[in-house]
Amino acid sequence: MKAAALALAMALGLPSAPAMAQDEAPSRAEQFAQLPYFPGYWVSLGQEGTTITGLAPALTDNPNVDINAIMPLRANLAAWNEEGQRRVAEVRAAAGGRKALGWGFPMMMNCATPFQILITPEEVLISNAYNETRHIYTDGRPMPDELDMWPTTWGTSVGHWEGNVLVIETAMVKDPSLFFHGAPPFSEEARYVERIHIDGDRLISEFTVTDPVTLNEPYHATVTYVRDQGFDRMIQVDWDNDRTGNDGEFNTIEATAVGD
Repeated sequence: MKAAALALAMALGLPSAPAMAQDEAPSRAEQFAQLPYFPGYWVSLGQEGTTITGLAPALTDNPNVDINAIMPLRANLAAWNEEGQRRVAEVRAAAGGRKALGWGFPMMMNCATPFQILITPEEVLISNAYNETRHIYTDGRPMPDELDMWPTTWGTSVGHWEGNVLVIETAMVKDPSLFFHGAPPFSEEARYVERIHIDGDRLISEFTVTDPVTLNEPYHATVTYVRDQGFDRMIQVDWDNDRTGNDGEFNTIEATAVGD
């Protein structure tokens, strides 16, 4: 009977049962099962253990340490062109004691604030303790047309999976140094590509930044993350504790009022 049914189906041009099964979309559970899992609350290795001072132990324990090893996304060694050099000088001149509004992108990916990565078939969310959230759309959509985008603090991100590697392209980031004083002054035309994957018990992100306005050549940086041992849940707070001050030469920590 099965043979006769198959012959009839072939004669009528109908798909067989196995072919129909192949055309069926995978279930929600099957879609999740195919995705990597990046569990934990991650903090950049160079910033691990940072206290209210805002200074990482890697820096205070060794004042001669290369800042690029702690915060490579500061882009100190980027191949700045003339406009880029002008922006860097402008940012440095205004940096003393300046408060930050948050971390923003790209610095939230290289900060002392732990973040969490939530992965779904359609979207990846990266959220930190200062209520900053990146939305990376992985449902196959292209980057929106430039006429349908405008500069924002975290930009517009689309991504896809290459095996267990999350590849993210981000565009239309509002000048990062306006939001965080340690951020590189890339322009709003900059494009950021991240390749994020698990390596043992660490998370690795490889950055490439191209910016026709400020760079002579692409900027490359690698940020390594470890799981923050002090976090067992995501606690979100307001960005209201920046006590950066300046004594005229160096940044200091402002005193708080009695009772604060």
